[in-house]
Amino acid sequence: MRFIRIALITLLVLVHAQLWFGDSGLPRVLDLQAQLDAQLATNDIARHRNEQLAAEVIDLKEGLEMVEEKARYDLGMVKPDEILVQWSVSAK
Repeated sequence: MRFIRIALITLLVLVHAQLWFGDSGLPRVLDLQAQLDAQLATNDIARHRNEQLAAEVIDLKEGLEMVEEKARYDLGMVKPDEILVQWSVSAK
């Protein structure tokens, strides 16, 4: 009877050791949780960027103001009767 108790306790300890310290134990779970958190943060950044791009597409489809703004800042375009003036502020 004593041998059976010792064997069962030994098996229980082995199972718990595998659970806590094995390849699929607690360290692996913590590593996967860290990977999941990093991926969720990356997804949030990508989602925010996608929302910005979607709003920009809507602006481009609905109005010419966005097209004009893009042309002015990205391409340096001016209207026929405009004079382009640029100045820079120097640091003291």
